[in-house]
Amino acid sequence: MPSREEIEKVLDEIRPALRFDGGDVELVDVQEDGTVLVRLVGACSGCGMSVLTLKAGIERVLKQRFPQIKEVKDVNMDIPTTFGF
Repeated sequence: MPSREEIEKVLDEIRPALRFDGGDVELVDVQEDGTVLVRLVGACSGCGMSVLTLKAGIERVLKQRFPQIKEVKDVNMDIPTTFGF
């Protein structure tokens, strides 16, 4: 598995595009099974396009650089959204 530092370097290449739209990504954990946990923040958190950003953007780039990565997950997607109800 790539190190946190190696993954952060790649995320640093992606961040300008995310920040242009008011968002960002934080690296949470790199698991031994090949899962990378991230947190989409700012405008990316809760955005209707966040799944596309995560899978077609962040995950795709990380998997191209590090084929041993199996999946990239956003830890925020496991938090139920109630919309105040």
